[in-house]
Amino acid sequence: MTRQEILKTVKRKKVAFIRLWFTDVLGFLKSFDMPVEELPHALSDGMGFDGSSIEGFSRIEESDMVVKPDISTFQIMPWVDEEGPVARMFCDVVEPGGKPFDGDPRYVLKRNLAEAKRMGFTTFNVGPELEYFYFRNAGGTEILDKGGYFDLTPMDIGQDLRRKTVLMLEKMGIKVEYWHHEVASSQHEIDLRYNDALTMADNVMTYRVIVKEVAMQNNLYATFMPKPIYGISGSGMHTHMSLFKGKKNAFFEKKDKLHLSKTAKYFIAGVLKHSREICSVCCQWVNSYKRLVPGYEAPVYVSWAQRNRSALVRVPMYKPGKEKATRVELRNPDPACNPYLAFSVMLAAGLEGIKKKYKLPAQVANNIYRMTEEERNDAGIESLPDDLFDAIRITEKSSLVRKALGDKVFEYFIRNKKDEWDDYRKQVTKHEIGKYLAIL
Repeated sequence: MTRQEILKTVKRKKVAFIRLWFTDVLGFLKSFDMPVEELPHALSDGMGFDGSSIEGFSRIEESDMVVKPDISTFQIMPWVDEEGPVARMFCDVVEPGGKPFDGDPRYVLKRNLAEAKRMGFTTFNVGPELEYFYFRNAGGTEILDKGGYFDLTPMDIGQDLRRKTVLMLEKMGIKVEYWHHEVASSQHEIDLRYNDALTMADNVMTYRVIVKEVAMQNNLYATFMPKPIYGISGSGMHTHMSLFKGKKNAFFEKKDKLHLSKTAKYFIAGVLKHSREICSVCCQWVNSYKRLVPGYEAPVYVSWAQRNRSALVRVPMYKPGKEKATRVELRNPDPACNPYLAFSVMLAAGLEGIKKKYKLPAQVANNIYRMTEEERNDAGIESLPDDLFDAIRITEKSSLVRKALGDKVFEYFIRNKKDEWDDYRKQVTKHEIGKYLAIL
């Protein structure tokens, strides 16, 4: 909608408040409300706020910030009805003079998309598959069912919650492909139809809010924590990616055996080469690395294949007449990441492969989990970082990630993650008490 159409819609539907959304560096959604009377001013000049208390934003001596609503993101929130309908708009964060703020994750993604356009790619499409758990409450991990992959009722009592969630997503203009019970007990997945990366990053933020809101309305709790329960599969965010030039899929090549263009192969090679460097951004929490262990369907080894789901990068099978669906799937990201930053580093890694024409290694057909360490070494298969500290040490040395995130976000992110690890390593866990207290 245009600016005038939004103002007319607000008046016609008697919208009471506007909720302005933006995201901090760690991927937490921030919001403040304004009366509808302030909307014309906000659309023209933005709304000022104090950014000194927002993670990764400004220092106290440069705290004045402005949010400028993106009119393309205007939506009425179907789960909110206070004294009338409430609408939300995603915002770009700018400095008082109007310059884009370097610490805004949305701007980080815009910069990387601009780089892709300079290389001739008009669209970077992504399709994430976000998994999550339903628990009885936020105080523990009491599961709601003993269901498994694609299970239906009566074991899957989350089916009704998923349906309600999908209805709300569609009311917010977010298209859903399908939804189902996942592998682990009380684990679920709703797959969003692919879209351009900026729209999809906004959709991921909205998705996470709606999943949690529907759960709360039903006196339950939903979490995107990557590995909440020991001994069962964690939650991932497998991300499908493709680059387009206008309406043409730059990843498709009719004559190639795998129907992959040289561009696609360079892109995959770039993602593989830089996968260890970008891992801390795609898997940004201490808990993320409890999921990235062998035996639970999460990828651990740096490799690619067409059918092998133990590989880090998978190329879905080509279906005749579906050239636009040619894509690559990165399988290590988890749903607790900051999608703006994660999509940025995924794109940056792939573009680097295209720029420098990286050679794509041979695909791995065998189940990598069953290979010995010697066999993996002989095949040149590296492992993803073992923990957050390992991941951060690798990222800290990466010029690619620094360029993709920008100095401000990069330095804050590294500092914050080091602090998180330092806090974690000082903890004495129940596991240690149970294992050592009685024998040492």
